[in-house]
Amino acid sequence: MLVKIACIGLAGALGALCRYWLAGTIQQMVGQVFPLGTALVNILGCFLFGFIATLVDERMVLPPGAKIYLLTGFMGAFTTFSTYTFETASFIRYSQWLLAGANILGQTVLGLMFLFSGIFLARLL
Repeated sequence: MLVKIACIGLAGALGALCRYWLAGTIQQMVGQVFPLGTALVNILGCFLFGFIATLVDERMVLPPGAKIYLLTGFMGAFTTFSTYTFETASFIRYSQWLLAGANILGQTVLGLMFLFSGIFLARLL
């Protein structure tokens, strides 16, 4: 179990470093007007998440054990947006429209509300 946790942590560290490098490089190229670096990392992350999940689950090109390291570790640190999108797509795939909508609106609206709440609370201190 400790080896598994260490490998997930290592994969996460690599994902975080890749995100930092890629988003930063893109942002330097285009300037600071719009967070294009973050947007492109999130979009690339969605592609990679779907690609890796399919290679493991359907194509069986990668061993099943690789999934936790690649998706939870690397992709989890590279972008959690990819996980959010993948889970929403699963709801859509099974025609669970209410759950898909709740996930999209809930995470977006509640995320913004909690972000602003955190900012407000921190400013009170």
